[in-house]
Amino acid sequence: MLTAAGACAQGAFPEKPIRFVVPFAAGTATDQLARAIGQAVSVETKQQVIVDNKPGANGFIGATEAARAAPDGYTVFITTNTTHAAAEHLFKKLPYDPVKDFAPITALGKGGQMMVVSTDFPATSVKEFIAQAKKTPGKITFGSGSSSSRIAGELFQQLAGVELLHVPYKSNTFAITDLLGGQIQMMITDTATGMPHIRSGKLRPLGYSAKTRSALAPDVPTIEEAGVKGYDIGYWFAAYAPAKTPQPVVSRLNELLSRAAKSPAAGSAFYAASGTEVFVTSPEELAKFQAAESQKWGEIIRKAGIEKE
Repeated sequence: MLTAAGACAQGAFPEKPIRFVVPFAAGTATDQLARAIGQAVSVETKQQVIVDNKPGANGFIGATEAARAAPDGYTVFITTNTTHAAAEHLFKKLPYDPVKDFAPITALGKGGQMMVVSTDFPATSVKEFIAQAKKTPGKITFGSGSSSSRIAGELFQQLAGVELLHVPYKSNTFAITDLLGGQIQMMITDTATGMPHIRSGKLRPLGYSAKTRSALAPDVPTIEEAGVKGYDIGYWFAAYAPAKTPQPVVSRLNELLSRAAKSPAAGSAFYAASGTEVFVTSPEELAKFQAAESQKWGEIIRKAGIEKE
């Protein structure tokens, strides 16, 4: 029987189903991405791609399982900045090493988040929000249910020179519920969670967290455009194999996943609907990008004085 590397060298890889381990629950953005990519890979290779959700413990469960899988190319970890940029700065001890335990394959996408307030909050712009926050330092609450959402709020405070009160949640959906109910006043959330309520008129968007405006809401300025200079933070998705996966196999997976991300099918199934930008890289470029992102997130977390759990 051919090894994975041998099969790859002969152009036969994959010879059996591939498992995509996702560290978050079914229905989340990462899960939706994995299924869209998996479908495109399956069409090209004529092999089944199985999405295996392993949610819980801030992504630790899925990351640990993927890291311990056989390094043969048949287990791929589809994850985000949560497990591979933020976690090492938020927790004292991880059950996996985000660098040593994984072989980078490719980035898969990136996007920004929406800064939203309830419609009865007395601010219709980022500038007005900052003015309100400066009048009542430490009184305006912002919620978050993910590391991306939390750190986006912390960076906003640092660059805008305001003091807000953070309220943590287990997920962004719970935070949105309380925002709608008036228990909190602001959050910076992923577009998948926020846009339905923006479209219904129940939440007011003030700004977008990335460098360029979102195609889903082109009339909403970026937070930097609105006056917070240097503000640029969002989320990203990437694929990794277990460490020691043979290079020919990693290269083959890079080709398959990069093409899948650029496919019209994945575009319509995930990217366009979620406002996520297609973002693919070489394995080496992903390693450099991850290192830069980890440093960036670490600096924000340290400046915010967030103690490791």
